[in-house]
Amino acid sequence: MKKNGNALTAGKPYRKRRKLRSENWKELLCAVPAILFVILTNYYPLGNLIRISFTDWNLVRKDWNFVGLKNWAWFLQNAAGNYFYKSLWITVKYTVISTSLQIVLGLALAMLMNRMSKGFSAMRAIIFLPRYVAMSTGGIVFLWILNNQYGILNLVIQKLGGTPLPWLTDRNLALVSILLLTTWHSVGYAMMIYLANMAGISREYYEVSALDGASRWQQFRYITIPLLAPTTLFLVVTHFIGSMKIYNSVDVLTMGGPYRSTEVIVYLIYRLAFDDFRVDRAAVVSLVFFMILLAITLTTMRWSENKVSYDQ
Repeated sequence: MKKNGNALTAGKPYRKRRKLRSENWKELLCAVPAILFVILTNYYPLGNLIRISFTDWNLVRKDWNFVGLKNWAWFLQNAAGNYFYKSLWITVKYTVISTSLQIVLGLALAMLMNRMSKGFSAMRAIIFLPRYVAMSTGGIVFLWILNNQYGILNLVIQKLGGTPLPWLTDRNLALVSILLLTTWHSVGYAMMIYLANMAGISREYYEVSALDGASRWQQFRYITIPLLAPTTLFLVVTHFIGSMKIYNSVDVLTMGGPYRSTEVIVYLIYRLAFDDFRVDRAAVVSLVFFMILLAITLTTMRWSENKVSYDQ
């Protein structure tokens, strides 16, 4: 009997481990649909893009062949490289300015609108409202506002005694026009994110600092800004990556012009694929752009681990 009792006792850990493995398999099976969805929507397109970069796929032909590194050699040539670097510079310049505007204006509006009265609630809603407007729809409206001849903005400038400006046809002003559109569209989002996180900052910090004689500016500098650092990092990373992929506003307002002065990277990829019909070359530029975005994101996240505190 003692021997049988030992056998039963020894079998309990085995049954427990078997039950645990069975539960783990069930949990894995529940995650399979999500895993397949990620593979089909992220990794499969990326793998297919890599395959296309080694072919001579042209939209005007039915057949295609593998050509090895021919497209990558094309990319490294001076003409292709110059177009790419010029578009990359335009994209980075737009992204840095746009991100700075979103952060500064979003924080300023959040500080201004951080009130609970009905009037300020209505103003917050009005500022956030453009977020619900499609970028292409907003672009069509801005085409009318910024028109050289009958645009309402030039009409206001004339009424004030100024000279109408060629917003969409001047090399220097075309990018400014795109910035006006994207800032109008997105600044309300940054404001609302800041407002939501301001509500989580304890009022005790401000009350104690006020007793110590801190001014409003000192409270903003040494309390508000440090405690909003994680929020600022989130907005910088998300808006930076989103701005690097800008396309809709450029397509509607300027179509990359005048003289390619607003041809950002994504629009260059579009032009290679659907104007020049060279999907293979568009794939190469897309992969290079993907690697640049990946490097920027990884660098930013690693830097934030040491520089940003999430404690409040």
